[in-house]
Amino acid sequence: MTKIAFVFPGQGSQYVGMGQALAETSPAAAATFREADAALGEPLSELTWTGEASELDQTVNAQPAILVTSVAYLRALEEVWERDHADAPDPAFYAGHSMGQYSALVAASVLDIADAVRLVRERGRQMQASADGGAMAAVIGLDDARLPELEAAGRAKGAFTIANRNSPGQVVISGTQVAVEAAAETAKKLGAKRAMMLPVSVAAHSPLMEQAAAGMREVLRDVTFRDPRAPLLANADARPITTGEQARTELVEHLTTGVDWVRAVQTMSSAGVSTFIEIGPGKVLTGLIRRIAPDATVLPVDDQGSPGRLAVPALESTLTA
Repeated sequence: MTKIAFVFPGQGSQYVGMGQALAETSPAAAATFREADAALGEPLSELTWTGEASELDQTVNAQPAILVTSVAYLRALEEVWERDHADAPDPAFYAGHSMGQYSALVAASVLDIADAVRLVRERGRQMQASADGGAMAAVIGLDDARLPELEAAGRAKGAFTIANRNSPGQVVISGTQVAVEAAAETAKKLGAKRAMMLPVSVAAHSPLMEQAAAGMREVLRDVTFRDPRAPLLANADARPITTGEQARTELVEHLTTGVDWVRAVQTMSSAGVSTFIEIGPGKVLTGLIRRIAPDATVLPVDDQGSPGRLAVPALESTLTA
Protein backbone atom coordinates (compact mmCIF):
# COMPACT_ATOMS: atom_id res chain seq x y z
CA MET A 1 0.00 0.00 0.00
CA THR A 2 1.20 3.49 -0.84
CA LYS A 3 2.19 5.70 2.07
CA ILE A 4 1.55 9.45 2.08
CA ALA A 5 2.61 12.46 4.14
CA PHE A 6 0.85 15.77 4.73
CA VAL A 7 3.36 18.66 4.65
CA PHE A 8 2.73 22.28 5.60
CA PRO A 9 4.62 25.40 4.44
CA GLY A 10 6.16 28.09 6.60
CA GLN A 11 6.71 31.84 6.38
CA GLY A 12 7.48 33.07 2.88
CA SER A 13 4.56 31.23 1.29
CA GLN A 14 2.09 34.01 2.06
CA TYR A 15 0.44 36.18 -0.59
CA VAL A 16 -2.43 38.66 -0.46
CA GLY A 17 -5.68 36.90 -1.36
CA MET A 18 -4.65 33.44 -0.20
CA GLY A 19 -7.65 31.42 0.90
CA GLN A 20 -10.22 33.95 -0.29
CA ALA A 21 -11.48 31.96 -3.28
CA LEU A 22 -11.38 28.85 -1.12
CA ALA A 23 -13.57 30.44 1.55
CA GLU A 24 -16.04 31.58 -1.13
CA THR A 25 -16.54 27.99 -2.31
CA SER A 26 -16.02 25.94 0.86
CA PRO A 27 -18.17 26.42 3.97
CA ALA A 28 -15.58 24.53 6.01
CA ALA A 29 -12.81 26.90 4.90
CA ALA A 30 -14.96 29.96 5.58
CA ALA A 31 -15.71 28.67 9.07
CA THR A 32 -11.98 28.19 9.68
CA PHE A 33 -11.25 31.84 8.91
CA ARG A 34 -14.15 32.97 11.14
CA GLU A 35 -12.84 30.81 13.97
CA ALA A 36 -9.38 32.35 13.67
CA ASP A 37 -10.76 35.89 13.55
CA ALA A 38 -12.72 35.20 16.76
CA ALA A 39 -9.68 33.67 18.47
CA LEU A 40 -7.54 36.72 17.71
CA GLY A 41 -10.30 39.26 18.25
CA GLU A 42 -9.49 40.92 14.94
CA PRO A 43 -10.27 40.40 11.23
CA LEU A 44 -7.16 38.50 10.17
CA SER A 45 -9.14 37.27 7.16
CA GLU A 46 -9.54 40.82 5.83
CA LEU A 47 -5.80 41.45 6.02
CA THR A 48 -5.10 38.08 4.40
CA TRP A 49 -7.53 38.59 1.53
CA THR A 50 -7.43 42.32 0.77
CA GLY A 51 -4.70 43.90 2.90
CA GLU A 52 -1.39 45.44 1.90
CA ALA A 53 1.42 43.01 1.13
CA SER A 54 3.81 44.96 3.34
CA GLU A 55 1.51 44.46 6.32
CA LEU A 56 0.78 40.81 5.61
CA ASP A 57 4.50 40.11 5.25
CA GLN A 58 5.18 41.21 8.84
CA THR A 59 6.06 38.16 10.89
CA VAL A 60 3.26 38.72 13.41
CA ASN A 61 0.72 38.63 10.57
CA ALA A 62 2.24 36.26 8.03
CA GLN A 63 2.56 33.35 10.44
CA PRO A 64 -1.05 33.20 11.70
CA ALA A 65 -2.33 33.93 8.18
CA ILE A 66 -0.40 30.98 6.72
CA LEU A 67 -1.55 28.70 9.53
CA VAL A 68 -5.23 29.57 9.07
CA THR A 69 -5.00 29.25 5.29
CA SER A 70 -3.31 25.86 5.61
CA VAL A 71 -5.94 24.54 8.01
CA ALA A 72 -8.68 25.96 5.76
CA TYR A 73 -7.27 23.98 2.83
CA LEU A 74 -7.19 20.81 4.93
CA ARG A 75 -10.77 21.25 6.10
CA ALA A 76 -11.91 22.01 2.55
CA LEU A 77 -10.28 18.78 1.38
CA GLU A 78 -11.96 16.82 4.15
CA GLU A 79 -15.26 18.42 3.18
CA VAL A 80 -14.87 17.29 -0.44
CA TRP A 81 -13.85 13.77 0.53
CA GLU A 82 -16.88 13.48 2.81
CA ARG A 83 -19.24 14.91 0.18
CA ASP A 84 -17.95 12.51 -2.45
CA HIS A 85 -18.00 9.56 -0.03
CA ALA A 86 -14.30 9.09 -0.69
CA ASP A 87 -11.91 7.51 1.76
CA ALA A 88 -9.83 10.31 3.25
CA PRO A 89 -6.13 9.43 3.17
CA ASP A 90 -4.55 8.38 6.42
CA PRO A 91 -1.08 10.00 6.46
CA ALA A 92 1.93 8.17 7.78
CA PHE A 93 3.51 11.50 8.80
CA TYR A 94 2.67 15.14 9.34
CA ALA A 95 5.55 17.57 8.81
CA GLY A 96 5.75 21.36 8.88
CA HIS A 97 8.53 23.62 7.67
CA SER A 98 9.39 26.02 10.51
CA MET A 99 6.12 27.67 11.65
CA GLY A 100 4.37 25.13 9.44
CA GLN A 101 4.83 22.85 12.46
CA TYR A 102 1.85 24.62 14.03
CA SER A 103 -0.31 23.79 11.01
CA ALA A 104 0.88 20.19 11.20
CA LEU A 105 0.01 20.05 14.89
CA VAL A 106 -3.53 21.22 14.21
CA ALA A 107 -3.86 18.69 11.38
CA ALA A 108 -2.62 15.91 13.66
CA SER A 109 -5.15 16.94 16.37
CA VAL A 110 -2.41 17.98 18.81
CA LEU A 111 -3.63 21.59 19.03
CA ASP A 112 -6.97 23.29 18.52
CA ILE A 113 -6.88 25.97 15.83
CA ALA A 114 -7.89 28.70 18.27
CA ASP A 115 -4.91 27.91 20.50
CA ALA A 116 -2.60 27.51 17.50
CA VAL A 117 -3.42 30.85 15.89
CA ARG A 118 -2.94 32.67 19.17
CA LEU A 119 0.35 30.86 19.75
CA VAL A 120 1.65 31.67 16.26
CA ARG A 121 0.76 35.34 16.72
CA GLU A 122 2.68 35.33 20.00
CA ARG A 123 5.56 33.47 18.33
CA GLY A 124 5.80 36.29 15.80
CA ARG A 125 5.83 38.91 18.54
CA GLN A 126 8.52 37.06 20.47
CA MET A 127 10.66 36.72 17.34
CA GLN A 128 10.32 40.42 16.53
CA ALA A 129 11.32 41.29 20.10
CA SER A 130 14.47 39.19 19.68
CA ALA A 131 15.35 40.73 16.33
CA ASP A 132 18.09 43.22 17.27
CA GLY A 133 21.33 42.66 15.40
CA GLY A 134 20.16 39.64 13.44
CA ALA A 135 20.62 38.81 9.77
CA MET A 136 20.00 35.98 7.32
CA ALA A 137 21.33 35.05 3.89
CA ALA A 138 20.49 32.50 1.21
CA VAL A 139 23.31 30.37 -0.14
CA ILE A 140 22.67 28.67 -3.48
CA GLY A 141 24.74 26.04 -5.24
CA LEU A 142 27.14 25.15 -2.44
CA ASP A 143 28.13 21.49 -2.17
CA ASP A 144 26.65 20.10 1.06
CA ALA A 145 30.08 18.65 1.88
CA ARG A 146 31.36 22.22 2.39
CA LEU A 147 28.70 23.14 4.97
CA PRO A 148 30.97 22.41 7.98
CA GLU A 149 33.46 24.96 6.61
CA LEU A 150 30.65 27.46 6.13
CA GLU A 151 29.50 26.95 9.71
CA ALA A 152 33.03 27.35 11.03
CA ALA A 153 33.46 30.64 9.16
CA GLY A 154 30.26 32.05 10.61
CA ARG A 155 30.79 30.88 14.17
CA ALA A 156 34.26 32.37 14.19
CA LYS A 157 32.57 35.79 14.02
CA GLY A 158 29.65 35.29 16.41
CA ALA A 159 26.33 33.50 16.92
CA PHE A 160 25.60 31.59 13.73
CA THR A 161 23.76 28.56 12.39
CA ILE A 162 22.48 26.88 9.25
CA ALA A 163 18.88 28.01 9.67
CA ASN A 164 17.33 26.07 6.80
CA ARG A 165 18.67 23.16 4.79
CA ASN A 166 15.92 23.29 2.22
CA SER A 167 17.19 21.07 -0.58
CA PRO A 168 20.56 19.87 -1.88
CA GLY A 169 22.59 22.98 -2.63
CA GLN A 170 20.12 25.40 -1.03
CA VAL A 171 20.57 26.63 2.53
CA VAL A 172 19.72 29.71 4.57
CA ILE A 173 22.19 30.95 7.18
CA SER A 174 21.30 33.00 10.26
CA GLY A 175 22.98 34.82 13.13
CA THR A 176 24.61 38.14 13.92
CA GLN A 177 25.09 40.55 11.04
CA VAL A 178 28.87 40.23 11.05
CA ALA A 179 28.79 36.43 11.26
CA VAL A 180 26.31 36.06 8.40
CA GLU A 181 28.20 38.52 6.19
CA ALA A 182 31.46 36.68 6.83
CA ALA A 183 29.88 33.31 6.08
CA ALA A 184 28.28 34.64 2.91
CA GLU A 185 31.67 35.78 1.63
CA THR A 186 33.20 32.43 2.58
CA ALA A 187 30.40 30.63 0.72
CA LYS A 188 31.43 32.28 -2.53
CA LYS A 189 35.03 31.19 -2.00
CA LEU A 190 33.82 27.64 -1.30
CA GLY A 191 32.08 27.47 -4.65
CA ALA A 192 28.55 28.73 -4.03
CA LYS A 193 26.83 30.13 -7.11
CA ARG A 194 25.15 32.85 -5.06
CA ALA A 195 25.13 34.13 -1.49
CA MET A 196 22.54 36.85 -0.94
CA MET A 197 21.70 38.78 2.21
CA LEU A 198 17.95 38.61 2.86
CA PRO A 199 15.83 41.69 3.67
CA VAL A 200 15.00 40.58 7.22
CA SER A 201 16.05 41.64 10.69
CA VAL A 202 15.01 38.45 12.47
CA ALA A 203 17.74 35.83 12.79
CA ALA A 204 15.30 32.92 12.72
CA HIS A 205 16.38 29.46 13.89
CA SER A 206 19.57 30.79 15.46
CA PRO A 207 20.91 31.22 19.01
CA LEU A 208 19.73 34.84 18.83
CA MET A 209 16.18 33.53 19.25
CA GLU A 210 16.88 32.34 22.81
CA GLN A 211 14.80 35.19 24.25
CA ALA A 212 11.90 34.20 22.01
CA ALA A 213 12.32 30.55 23.00
CA ALA A 214 12.21 31.44 26.69
CA GLY A 215 9.10 33.53 26.13
CA MET A 216 7.34 30.78 24.20
CA ARG A 217 8.28 28.21 26.84
CA GLU A 218 6.22 30.20 29.34
CA VAL A 219 3.34 30.74 26.93
CA LEU A 220 3.16 27.06 25.99
CA ARG A 221 3.22 25.82 29.57
CA ASP A 222 -0.55 26.08 30.14
CA VAL A 223 -1.71 25.02 26.65
CA THR A 224 -3.26 21.58 26.17
CA PHE A 225 -1.26 19.30 23.85
CA ARG A 226 -2.69 15.95 22.76
CA ASP A 227 -0.77 13.02 21.28
CA PRO A 228 -0.66 13.21 17.45
CA ARG A 229 -2.75 10.88 15.26
CA ALA A 230 0.45 10.00 13.37
CA PRO A 231 4.08 10.96 13.97
CA LEU A 232 5.39 14.43 13.24
CA LEU A 233 9.06 15.13 12.56
CA ALA A 234 11.26 17.52 14.52
CA ASN A 235 12.65 20.35 12.43
CA ALA A 236 16.26 20.05 13.56
CA ASP A 237 16.91 16.33 13.12
CA ALA A 238 13.68 14.69 11.83
CA ARG A 239 13.26 12.59 14.97
CA PRO A 240 9.68 11.30 15.39
CA ILE A 241 7.34 13.30 17.62
CA THR A 242 4.73 10.91 18.99
CA THR A 243 3.47 12.58 22.18
CA GLY A 244 1.94 15.92 23.07
CA GLU A 245 4.79 16.71 25.44
CA GLN A 246 7.36 16.10 22.71
CA ALA A 247 5.38 18.48 20.49
CA ARG A 248 5.42 21.15 23.19
CA THR A 249 9.20 20.83 23.49
CA GLU A 250 9.63 20.99 19.71
CA LEU A 251 7.89 24.38 19.49
CA VAL A 252 10.49 25.83 21.86
CA GLU A 253 13.56 24.08 20.50
CA HIS A 254 12.95 24.82 16.83
CA LEU A 255 13.24 28.56 17.45
CA THR A 256 16.97 28.31 18.17
CA THR A 257 17.90 25.33 15.96
CA GLY A 258 17.83 24.87 12.21
CA VAL A 259 15.26 23.30 9.90
CA ASP A 260 16.72 20.30 8.08
CA TRP A 261 14.00 19.79 5.48
CA VAL A 262 16.26 17.53 3.44
CA ARG A 263 16.58 15.11 6.33
CA ALA A 264 12.83 15.26 7.04
CA VAL A 265 11.92 14.33 3.47
CA GLN A 266 14.59 11.63 3.33
CA THR A 267 13.32 10.19 6.63
CA MET A 268 9.78 9.99 5.31
CA SER A 269 10.95 8.50 2.02
CA SER A 270 13.02 5.89 3.84
CA ALA A 271 9.91 4.95 5.83
CA GLY A 272 8.09 4.21 2.58
CA VAL A 273 6.35 7.53 1.85
CA SER A 274 6.09 8.00 -1.91
CA THR A 275 3.35 10.66 -2.08
CA PHE A 276 3.55 14.07 -0.43
CA ILE A 277 0.55 16.42 -0.28
CA GLU A 278 1.46 20.07 0.31
CA ILE A 279 -1.41 21.62 2.25
CA GLY A 280 -1.32 25.41 2.40
CA PRO A 281 -0.64 28.46 0.27
CA GLY A 282 1.80 28.24 -2.61
CA LYS A 283 4.02 25.45 -3.84
CA VAL A 284 7.35 26.11 -2.12
CA LEU A 285 7.60 22.70 -0.47
CA THR A 286 6.55 20.98 -3.69
CA GLY A 287 9.61 22.37 -5.45
CA LEU A 288 11.93 21.44 -2.59
CA ILE A 289 10.62 17.89 -2.27
CA ARG A 290 10.96 17.27 -6.00
CA ARG A 291 14.65 18.15 -5.71
CA ILE A 292 15.16 16.01 -2.61
CA ALA A 293 13.13 12.98 -3.72
CA PRO A 294 12.82 13.10 -7.54
CA ASP A 295 10.91 9.82 -7.72
CA ALA A 296 8.20 10.92 -5.27
CA THR A 297 4.74 12.14 -6.23
CA VAL A 298 4.17 15.65 -4.86
CA LEU A 299 0.67 17.16 -4.94
CA PRO A 300 0.14 20.83 -3.98
CA VAL A 301 -3.47 21.72 -3.19
CA ASP A 302 -3.21 25.47 -3.94
CA ASP A 303 -3.82 25.73 -7.67
CA GLN A 304 -4.89 28.91 -9.44
CA GLY A 305 -6.69 27.02 -12.21
CA SER A 306 -8.89 24.92 -9.93
CA PRO A 307 -12.32 25.96 -8.56
CA GLY A 308 -11.72 27.83 -5.33
CA ARG A 309 -7.98 27.37 -5.95
CA LEU A 310 -8.41 23.88 -4.47
CA ALA A 311 -6.78 21.04 -6.36
CA VAL A 312 -8.20 17.87 -4.83
CA PRO A 313 -5.52 15.15 -5.00
CA ALA A 314 -6.51 12.20 -7.17
CA LEU A 315 -5.77 9.48 -4.66
CA GLU A 316 -6.51 5.79 -4.74
CA SER A 317 -8.47 4.35 -1.86
CA THR A 318 -5.46 2.18 -1.03
CA LEU A 319 -3.41 5.16 0.16
CA THR A 320 -2.69 4.60 3.82
CA ALA A 321 -0.21 4.94 6.62
